[in-house]
Amino acid sequence: MKSLRIALTKGRLENYAITMFESIGIDCTELKDKGRKLIFKDRGNNIEFVLVKSTDVLTYVEHGAADIGIVGKDTLLEQGKTFYEVVDLKVGKCSFSVAALPEYRNYEGFNRKKIATKYPNVAGNYFRNKGEDVEIIKIEGSVELSPILGLSDAIVDIVETGETLRQNGLIIIEKICDISARMIVNRASMKIYKDQIGKLIEKVQNYVDENQ
Repeated sequence: MKSLRIALTKGRLENYAITMFESIGIDCTELKDKGRKLIFKDRGNNIEFVLVKSTDVLTYVEHGAADIGIVGKDTLLEQGKTFYEVVDLKVGKCSFSVAALPEYRNYEGFNRKKIATKYPNVAGNYFRNKGEDVEIIKIEGSVELSPILGLSDAIVDIVETGETLRQNGLIIIEKICDISARMIVNRASMKIYKDQIGKLIEKVQNYVDENQ
């Protein structure tokens, strides 16, 4: 039987994945005792894990270097690659939102609005679907600074509690969509290893249902 390769992101999502996989009978001993290894195996269940950056999860899964990936919906929406999204893990819950200084609500300018964000595709698609022509400004760091310093009229960012916005005098103008962690599967792998992957998906879905 082929070993299924699962790509995970480092950090909180990795810790959740370890708890989940151990609960459904997969040995994550090597994953918890990493050392300098890059591939972690449970030979008894024919499972391999690799730890990569969130954006790389999509690349590995799309190109078949990994059969399965666990990654945030924010990354899926921004990258827009090709795969099957099979389980909403219902963890890491937050939302994409438009936020700005309070005076934004009174905006009546004729110039194009400037929107700063780390997620230009998400922001661009959202405003395009609303029929609004905006200028998207890509920011890598603290996007909350941009409206305060006059670089942008508003921002599109991930909001969990909203505390960072409040501390910087910003308010949520519009909620774009809810996001959470998802399990994704390579399209070819789903066809070739349908039974093997299907059983794993079923176990993961049952775990999610039982722990809500």
